[in-house]
Amino acid sequence: MKNLYLFLSITMVFMACSPQRDLVYFSNLSKVSSSEIQNTSDLRLQKNDQITVSISSPNPEYNVLFASSGNLGTSNVSGGKVAIRINNKGTINLPLLGELAVEGLKIEEAQNLIAKEFSKQVKSPVVTVELINFKITVIGEVNKPSSLNVPGEQINLLEALGMAGDMTVYGKRDNVLVIREANGVRNMARLNLNDKNVYESPYFQLKQNDIVYIEPDKSKEKEYSPNNRALPIITACISAVAVLATALIR
Repeated sequence: MKNLYLFLSITMVFMACSPQRDLVYFSNLSKVSSSEIQNTSDLRLQKNDQITVSISSPNPEYNVLFASSGNLGTSNVSGGKVAIRINNKGTINLPLLGELAVEGLKIEEAQNLIAKEFSKQVKSPVVTVELINFKITVIGEVNKPSSLNVPGEQINLLEALGMAGDMTVYGKRDNVLVIREANGVRNMARLNLNDKNVYESPYFQLKQNDIVYIEPDKSKEKEYSPNNRALPIITACISAVAVLATALIR
């Protein structure tokens, strides 16, 4: 009987023991510190990006003509903005201007280029370019896996996780996979969100079409293993047998 109780005790100990998971971000940050962070956004226009272009000039007729010329490859015209997709050649077809190469340009550079071309036709044009399909995908051990449309021109990994409802308790915070494709080449990087130096990674600041994958840790695999699910039932049966045996002996 003592051996039986010993076996039960050991079984319960193993059931209570599970791998410890570090659920705290930047857990190696021993003290509060501050550092200067520069805006390192390097968003550049790519093929298949969708942008809106609007123009404002001292000539109202010209502005209306631009906004109403919804052709030449434009996909939508609304509120004075013309929505255009960058084609496979890396160019856009703008009303009143024609074809312009914008692939690889920053938003500000694209605005300057378009304004320069418009200035050949109208005096002092003010051009605004906005990226409207800045999208990232967050999947795996997060509460709301989804593709996310990003307002603005930049988002970092923590902000993306926040938009996806943060990681579940099973998410590996020390092994976050970021998949990035550029110029037909797919690159992958693993980031440790328990490390304060993660900010220094070029993959911490996400780019359009990045995929973030949160891998589950081993504790989830063990918890959902068929063998482990049967263990409590087996233990309960052994306990019941032990209780019955004790009662019979008495």
